[in-house]
Amino acid sequence: MTSPVLPCPCGLPAAYPACCGRFHSGAQQAPTAELLMRSRFSAFAVGDTAYLLRSWHPSTRPGRLDLDPEQRWERLEILGTARGGIFDTEGSVEFRAHYREGGHTGSLHEHSAFSREGGAWVYVGPLSPVEFD
Repeated sequence: MTSPVLPCPCGLPAAYPACCGRFHSGAQQAPTAELLMRSRFSAFAVGDTAYLLRSWHPSTRPGRLDLDPEQRWERLEILGTARGGIFDTEGSVEFRAHYREGGHTGSLHEHSAFSREGGAWVYVGPLSPVEFD
């Protein structure tokens, strides 16, 4: 008996292995800043800290990353993008990530910077203060 293939946490209409799972496994690299953002959200949702660290710019990457096991990332909204395409070297993505923790819901709103390093998109950090709702 085969197990059902779950939809990707990033919200695109594809199964996880064909969507963000291919980036998490290293089989492919995200071709745009937006797809990297979506894959990072999915990594938070599935608990893939290795991918999160690997896709973080070396100048801003923390030494280690401990995810809160009580926090469940449930939904991602892309609010806007600037540059970050296949021919760009820099870009930004504004997003709202929705989560559940301890029976309460909340969201994180961030406008993030991304850059291409060695041909791969990486997360640099927030362009403005991060807001929790």
